[in-house]
Amino acid sequence: MMEAYLDNSATTRCSKAVTDMVVRTMTEDYGNPSSRHLKGVQAEKYLKTAREEIAKTLKVSEKEIFFTSGGTESNNWALIGAAMANRRAGNHLITTAVEHAAVLQPMAFLEEMGFRVTYLPVDSKGCVRLEELKEVLSPETILVSMMYVNNEVGTVEPVEEAARMIHEKNPKTLLHVDAIQAYGKYRIYPKKMGIDMLSVSGHKIHGPKGTGFLYVNEKVKIKPLILGGGQQKGMRSGTDNVPGAAGLGVAAREAYTDFAAKTEHMQNLKERFLKGVSDMTDITVQGQAAENAAGAPHIVSISFRGVRSEVLLHALEDKGVYISSGSACSSNKKLPVSSVLKEIGVEKDLLESTVRFSFSSGTTSEEIDYCLAQLHEIVPVLRRYTRH
Repeated sequence: MMEAYLDNSATTRCSKAVTDMVVRTMTEDYGNPSSRHLKGVQAEKYLKTAREEIAKTLKVSEKEIFFTSGGTESNNWALIGAAMANRRAGNHLITTAVEHAAVLQPMAFLEEMGFRVTYLPVDSKGCVRLEELKEVLSPETILVSMMYVNNEVGTVEPVEEAARMIHEKNPKTLLHVDAIQAYGKYRIYPKKMGIDMLSVSGHKIHGPKGTGFLYVNEKVKIKPLILGGGQQKGMRSGTDNVPGAAGLGVAAREAYTDFAAKTEHMQNLKERFLKGVSDMTDITVQGQAAENAAGAPHIVSISFRGVRSEVLLHALEDKGVYISSGSACSSNKKLPVSSVLKEIGVEKDLLESTVRFSFSSGTTSEEIDYCLAQLHEIVPVLRRYTRH
């Protein structure tokens, strides 16, 4: 039986070069970078190289890259650290109603700490309305957090336009961008785009799990959340995860090597997939127009009327096709605001009939075709079964 792994927004397979680097730094060059002997110096070099590789992809200084345990920590640190450091300047924060839980929950925590948070609504595609952002910006606004690509439906938010608007109205207001689903799929240049802080996760770009980084513009005031041994200039203490960071550096370099060809490949797969489901009845593509394959090149969210998402997920799994019924991180969790699908106004009977297919540069057209064949076979059967 063939396998088709179409859940790359949940996690990706580590590339061979990343795996080789992780193994080498765990078994051969395994020193602690804080040690002053040769093994420590070697380990420190791996961290420096990884920082340089990552900084190069963003056109920023390596001093502005901080390694974390992943996207969740990066988001928490950016929001809580910056809010606490800039509290004297104001207490108003803005985010969108369709953010990942790793942004929404820190925002809820900050509300408990006395900050005022505005949750911006979105249109039926999941896109923030810039005029509404402009209306709520005030001299009290110290931080805006907006995702680049929505993890559930693939909508691309107008980040650069938002940055321009924010900084024109109040140059001191910071913009944090959750780029966890965007890094490696878009060329992101924070300095040029007006992004003050940027969160990235390693395992979404064929890097190791438990790795990530936060870009912090050197002019941004931010407090550390993890205190201790003073690693990473005292901003993020704890023994450096050399294998993770070194692997992440390799993954970042690979993500932007042959970048145009990789993104074009994913876009072609997406168009092939959308064309393949276009003749199916009672389906709705969420978050983006089906006819022009708008949105991120690697995410497709589809509602299959009359079929429960969990039932479809397991029926496809039995055939070796792996997909998701939403965000892998937020299944069965109660969020402080409505879910993404509710926010974009998905009909009530489709809320539990929506699944996500997500691709990577390693996904093949054979996997797409195999998945399509299974969908055409399984969905009508499940619908008949449901109706009985």
